[in-house]
Amino acid sequence: MPLRSVLVITALVVGAMLLAVLALGVGDYPVTPMDVVNVITGQDSSFTRVVVLDFRLPRILLALVLGAALGISGAIFQALTRNPLGSPDVIGFGFGSYTGALVAIAAFGADYYLTALGAVVGGLITAALVYLLAYKSGIAGFRLIIVGIAVGAALSSVNQWIVIRIKLHQAITASIWNQGTLNGLEWGQLYPVLICVGVALLALLTVGTELPVLQMGDDAAGALGVRPERARLAYFVIGVVFVAVATAAAGPISFVALAAPQLARRLTGAPGVSMCSAAVMGAFLLLLSDLVAQIALAPAQLPVGAVTVSVGGLYLVWLLVIQARRTA
Repeated sequence: MPLRSVLVITALVVGAMLLAVLALGVGDYPVTPMDVVNVITGQDSSFTRVVVLDFRLPRILLALVLGAALGISGAIFQALTRNPLGSPDVIGFGFGSYTGALVAIAAFGADYYLTALGAVVGGLITAALVYLLAYKSGIAGFRLIIVGIAVGAALSSVNQWIVIRIKLHQAITASIWNQGTLNGLEWGQLYPVLICVGVALLALLTVGTELPVLQMGDDAAGALGVRPERARLAYFVIGVVFVAVATAAAGPISFVALAAPQLARRLTGAPGVSMCSAAVMGAFLLLLSDLVAQIALAPAQLPVGAVTVSVGGLYLVWLLVIQARRTA
């Protein structure tokens, strides 16, 4: 790994640690950074320890893990499509997850785990539909993006119809989930996420290092002994699992998967998208966004999705302007 990439990743890790210390002290029961450090190092066993470790630490860890998962997913899809717009947000998997969550809420009520399961199933079915519709003697990146946008638009209409038809309290629950929030998440939600993300990481390691080869084009990949469609499908499934787990745990959190890989690439100066730097950048961005969500309108807490949409929308406009200038 180049020295510049190592320095950037190290800086992001240190920055995330500092943000975590600050975030652990934010809330109705404020805790100073020094007291947070004392709790973490075992030097404080007062009520502050309960607040920091039992109430706030799961949220911080979830922000880091989910941010990393979204960053990896974004890196995979941007590498597969060879397009900075090739992100799960743009391709429409979030709409499919929302559809699955709505169906689960309508059928089973506001049970967290059933809603999460419905979101995962909805995301996977949407991904399969997009893949099949975009497949034509292989998968072309631009075609995948266009089909994903179309499927996402159709599902958006379906979601609105479901919200209108379900009961009021179910619609309120669905609306809250759809904002993308880490509020109220506890250790019970963290453990399943860690297991699912760990399994996805193992699958990613099993696939190997064929993703940079795929970015060189199918002809070059075939010449190097890589079966492009088989490798592309494997990465596609793994990328969907990462974003589906994140969406199931906290709802659709937009633009982290879109922005993290490109910001990391620009900072590291790498020629292609790196999953390691994208994961660290995703963790940093989501934790920073969640901290802003907590303090922006304190004591009220915003959904983290509201912050990422606001910042990510500006980033998307900037990215589109850059793309337009390159093609002009």
